[in-house]
Amino acid sequence: MTNSSIARLPRKSGHIVSDAPQIAADGPMPFRSAPHNIEAEQALLGAILVNNEAHDRVSGFLKVEHFFDPIHAEIFETAAKLIGAGKQATPVTLKTFFDHHDPIDTGLTVPMYLGRLSANATTIINAKDYGQTIYDLAIRRQLITIGEDMVNQAYDSHVDAPPDTQIQEAEGKLFSLAETGKFGQGFVGFNDALRIAIEMANAAYERDGGLSGISSGLRDLDGKMGGLQRSDLIVLAGRPSMGKTALVTNIAFNVADARLRSQEARPELDKDSPEHDGGIVAFFSLEMSAEQLATRILSEQASVQSEKIRRGLIDEREFKTMVEVSQRMSQIPLYIDQTGGITIAQLAARARKLKRQKGLDLLIVDYLQLLAGSGKSSQANRVQEITEITTGLKALAKELAVPLIALSQLSRQVEQREDKRPQLSDLRESGSIEQDADVVMFVYREEYYTERTKPGEGTAEFQEWMTKMQACAGKAEVILGKSRHGPVGTVQLAFEGQFTRFSDLAKDQYMPERME
Repeated sequence: MTNSSIARLPRKSGHIVSDAPQIAADGPMPFRSAPHNIEAEQALLGAILVNNEAHDRVSGFLKVEHFFDPIHAEIFETAAKLIGAGKQATPVTLKTFFDHHDPIDTGLTVPMYLGRLSANATTIINAKDYGQTIYDLAIRRQLITIGEDMVNQAYDSHVDAPPDTQIQEAEGKLFSLAETGKFGQGFVGFNDALRIAIEMANAAYERDGGLSGISSGLRDLDGKMGGLQRSDLIVLAGRPSMGKTALVTNIAFNVADARLRSQEARPELDKDSPEHDGGIVAFFSLEMSAEQLATRILSEQASVQSEKIRRGLIDEREFKTMVEVSQRMSQIPLYIDQTGGITIAQLAARARKLKRQKGLDLLIVDYLQLLAGSGKSSQANRVQEITEITTGLKALAKELAVPLIALSQLSRQVEQREDKRPQLSDLRESGSIEQDADVVMFVYREEYYTERTKPGEGTAEFQEWMTKMQACAGKAEVILGKSRHGPVGTVQLAFEGQFTRFSDLAKDQYMPERME
C-alpha cells in the first residue's frame, strides 16, 4: 500500500493544492490554505508507531499544537503519554483510546487508520527531519496569524490610538514565537565541556594579565573576578550618588577602547578575531540620554569637569583637549540605545540585531528597574515583573554568550543602619535579582556619607571628622557580595568625583582591611 492511499485529500508536500480552475487575473483572489505537510505528519507518526525511539528524536522540540491535522495531533499526544509512562505505543495499544472516536472518512475508523500508518511507515532515520518539517510549517502558520492580527488591528484601531502600542504588541508576539524555537542543544559530553574549560584556561594563560574573561580596565577588580565572564549576569547595585553609572561607563569605555587599541596593534587579525583584547559594547541607557552619557565619558577621558562642559565654562585649552579626545573616542566600538521604558523583549531583539550586524562582546543595562516585563507580569505585581526581567536578562546573556552588566537600585533600609555598606538583602523588590545573578557587586563610598555629617568648625568633633575625611576622600569600595566563580570580598578603587572617574588605587593608598 502506498503512502498516498492513506491521504484523505488531494495533497502535495508542503501545501494543499487547489483542484479548482485558475481564476482570471482581474477576478477575486484564489483561496490559499495555510502551509502544512500531511505526508510528513503521516510518515512521522508511522515511524513512532513502529519504533518508539522515533519519538525521542523529536520530543525535544515538537509539540502537539504543531500538527496541522487534528487527528494527527491526538495520535501524537496519546502516543507521547504512553511512551512517557514507560509503555509501548503501537496501533494495538492506541486502539482502545480511539475505539469510540468519530470515523475519519466513510468506512475508515481511527484504529484502521493507525494500522495503515504503521503499515506504510519507513525507517526512523528520517524521523527528526519529518519533525523539523512539521515544526517549521507550524511556525509559518503562526507567523501568518500574527500578520493577520496586525493587519486587522491596524484597520480597526481608533484614529487616536497610538501605533507604538500596536508595534510593541507585535514585537512581543514575534519575540515569544522566536523563543519557542530555543529548545537547547541537549546533553553535552563531558569531554566537550572539559575541552572548552581547557581552552578558557589557555586563553587566560596567554592573555595579558592572565584573565579568562574580558578585562574591565580596573586591575584589582579583574584580579578578584578573573575579568568579565561570558554568559554571566553581573548585577551592579548601589544607593543613589554612589557612582553606579560612573563605574559602568568607565568599564564600557575601557572595554571598547581596548578593542580599538588591539585592532590597531594587530591589523593582520580579522576585526572579529577572538584573539583581540577588549570588545564591542552595547549600552542600554534607560535613564540618561546618549548625550549625557557621552559627556560623562568625555569628561573622564579629557579630565575636564562635566559640570563645566554642561555650563559652557571651559577655556580654550580645555576645549582643544576635548576635541582631540573626542576624535579618538569617536572610533571606539561603543553603541548606545537611549530608549526609555523598553520591554525585556525589545531589549533582547535589539541586542541580537547588533550582534548580527556589528558583533557584541559586552552588554550593559542602566538600570533593570526601568525595564518593563510583558503585559501579563506587569498586571500581576512588580515582584513577578522583576523576576521575569532578571530571568530574561540571564537567558539573554547565555544566548549571546556575553557578559551582561545590569545596574540595580537598593532599598532605603541601607540608610537606617550605622554601617551603610550594602548587603544582598538590600536588593530592591525581588529576591530573583540575587538568585539569577552570577555576580552581585555593590558600589560604596564612605566619603559621601561622611561629608554630610560635618560638624561645626573649631570643635573636637570637627577634628575627628577631618581625620575620617582624609582617610576616605577620593576612595570607593566595590563589594562583591556574590560570585559563582570566585571569592567574595572588597576591592578598593580611586574615585574622582569631578570627572566621574574610577581608577586603580595606588598600593600605598590602600585602606587597611576591615575586621569582620
